[in-house]
Formats: sequence, structure tokens, C-alpha cells
Amino acid sequence: MAHQILENEVQPENTVVIGIQPRGVFLSDQIVKEIRQELPANQIQYGKLDITFYRDDIRKELHVPNHTDIPFSIEGKKVVLIDDVLYTGRTIRAALDALLDFGRPAKVELCVLIDRRFSREFPIQPDYVGKSIDSIVTQKVKVEWNKREVILY
Repeated sequence: MAHQILENEVQPENTVVIGIQPRGVFLSDQIVKEIRQELPANQIQYGKLDITFYRDDIRKELHVPNHTDIPFSIEGKKVVLIDDVLYTGRTIRAALDALLDFGRPAKVELCVLIDRRFSREFPIQPDYVGKSIDSIVTQKVKVEWNKREVILY
């Protein structure tokens, strides 16, 4: 997936990668590590975004906030937003709202490890996908991170 992102980079210095807390950060850490092996040091900026207070289900259940670490402006930049599983699209909608606090990006692309197709509640589609899974609402997708591999349940 890191190489797919690199193939689309005309101006890597104008691109930022942002992982969505908490589970998207595991994937984004790996992707940024791979990208930085291919490009000169620090050519791509990397941040982590907490969306807890932008969620639309905050009143239904208690969420523990994570840490947002975006020490740069995304104004006019291409943002590659990274998460582990794309399901209804609600997490990505919240992330888009949260991103606007850091500037107005020129473009936002979405990278996900797992795309659970046919379950969207919002018209959101990924630009980069590790694996697409056809699942029904009653099924769950659990991503377990191992040091050497990703295990799906």
C-alpha cells in the first residue's frame, strides 16, 4: 500500500499522511516507515488524528479520547488519511470534520487495510485498499496486529 501511495505522488513534499487514532495508527506507522525508506528523510510529514469528539455516536457510548499529534498545517496539502477498516463511513466522516481544524487541504485520499463493501451509510470510498471483504451487517471484522503479520478474524 505504501508503494501504491508513492506511485501517485507527483510532489511528495506537498503530501501529508495522517493516521486515525487508535487503530489506524498501527497501519499508518508501517506505511510511513516504508515511504521514508524510499524518499529522502522527512519529505513526507506524518500526524495522528483523534476523532473522539467529532463522532456522531458520542452520546450513545463513552469513548476515551486519544492524542492528536499534527504539528503542521494541512492548508493546501494533499492528505492521505489512513484507517484499519472502512465499514459504514462514519469514522471517516468524523475524521474529515476534525481535519478542517488543521487547515483546508487541497485533496484528501483514503487508505484502508480492509474495505467492508456494501455496508456504507455515507458515500465514502477508499483510494487505496489492502483487501476488500464482502460481509453482512451481523458479521464482524477484527484486525489483530502481530509484529510480522496481520491476522483477520
